Amino acid sequence: MATPTPDAVGEPDTAAAAPAAPTTPTADLADVPGPPPGAVGAPLPPPSPYLQAPAPTSPTASRAGLGILAALAAALVGAAVYGGIIRFTEREIGYAALAVGALVGAALGKVGGRSQTLPILGVPIALLGVFLGQLFGLALLVEHELGVSLSTIVLDHPGALYDTWKDELSLMDLLFFGIAGLEGYIFARRLGERG
Repeated sequence: MATPTPDAVGEPDTAAAAPAAPTTPTADLADVPGPPPGAVGAPLPPPSPYLQAPAPTSPTASRAGLGILAALAAALVGAAVYGGIIRFTEREIGYAALAVGALVGAALGKVGGRSQTLPILGVPIALLGVFLGQLFGLALLVEHELGVSLSTIVLDHPGALYDTWKDELSLMDLLFFGIAGLEGYIFARRLGERG
């Protein structure tokens, strides 16, 4: 009987126990084409070393809103000055109404910037300023002549104040209203195109 060799008895055969060589191709994986950028499964681009600012919002909308607020403030200031002129001269001065329209249009165009709709809004805001100025001037006259407080006239009797204004309204007033509204449009358009 043949004696077993040490290989057969207890020592493992080194040739049989060695792992098999890999069967993958020898080409580098980086050379294998992948999906095009932006396609599903494509790798993401590396992050930018710079922080990216958020997309800017449209400055036109914010400027238009500020322009409208500036025009309303100008209408109130113009109305207060116009009312004071009516009180101290004891008559309506049409050129002051034109100044209110110009002030409203200038504020709207300068602050609001270039827009096609803002000059159109200049018309009713200018008319509002002239209307409030005439009402305020009338209230100041009534306060001066009758000795009634301004708050009583405006808060307790606004209907009577409006009726008195309507009765005193003349064709010349309507003309100055129209010109003031036109100035609100023209000034807003001209100054908006410059800004």
